[in-house]
Amino acid sequence: MNLTLYQFEIMVRIERHQDCKHSQRELAKQLNVSLGVINKTLNELLDMELIRLKDKSYYDVTLKGYEWLEPYRVKKAIFMAAGFGSRMVPITLNTPKPLILVHGKRIIETLLDAVLAAGIKDITIIRGYLGEQFDVLLKKYPMIKFIDNPIYNEANNISSAYVMRNMMENAYVLESDLVMYHPDIIRKYEYATNYMGIDVERTDDWCFETKKGIINKVKVGGTKVAQMVGISYWSAEDARKMATDIADVFHMPGGREKYWDEVALKEHIDHYQVMVRYIQKDDIIEIDTFKELKQIDPVYNL
Repeated sequence: MNLTLYQFEIMVRIERHQDCKHSQRELAKQLNVSLGVINKTLNELLDMELIRLKDKSYYDVTLKGYEWLEPYRVKKAIFMAAGFGSRMVPITLNTPKPLILVHGKRIIETLLDAVLAAGIKDITIIRGYLGEQFDVLLKKYPMIKFIDNPIYNEANNISSAYVMRNMMENAYVLESDLVMYHPDIIRKYEYATNYMGIDVERTDDWCFETKKGIINKVKVGGTKVAQMVGISYWSAEDARKMATDIADVFHMPGGREKYWDEVALKEHIDHYQVMVRYIQKDDIIEIDTFKELKQIDPVYNL
């Protein structure tokens, strides 16, 4: 019951928008492949009885199709929210960065709403700095579980990864300081372990070099790269490897100063085949500094 990547991507799009028209031309544009590939893949899915044609360019997923998608279901979401957010001073002196209001809504709520819209209800927040303030979320999101990171101020964010290292099977791991504009990028199903990225000509931020869609290097700054977005998904198999590898890197000399992303993308890159899942520049934004916050939400221009 294994799907090809193109079969999977087409089924996920149809499942998410079953009342919408799915023209071959539009699917080809979304997946960045030829019309021939789309036509072939749609015919495969129809022959396998995983989708059915309701009307011209209108499809839905069959019961058999849902059975084939089930092994790819995302089962949980883990939010890394322990850090201080030093570049957001002075506003973070009294408020954790994920709880800052942007246009009247807490940053982390834009992500939580997207996760819930995708049907993911197993939600854990790793908290540290001013951790008790996250309790305010329980009124709207009573399903949230909290885990405290007792050493958030003694190590980099690998310390939060160390806390969650045995929880990552079939899970999204999300940085909590991202403002989500298009929640559809959080999905019910994921094909394989991946990081979200944005195709850019140049960036001074963390980014990936790739080969055939697989990350082969992570670095700061580059040209013709995928700019890192702080959302990843971990298959059950890769999550089990990460449980060991995170502990290994954390305990190595200088390991506490590592970013958690370096575990799979640098220190133990030979253990993984991590894909890039490309999203658009306007799907999500990370607010790094108080200056950027003021540019995005004028209410802070006091």
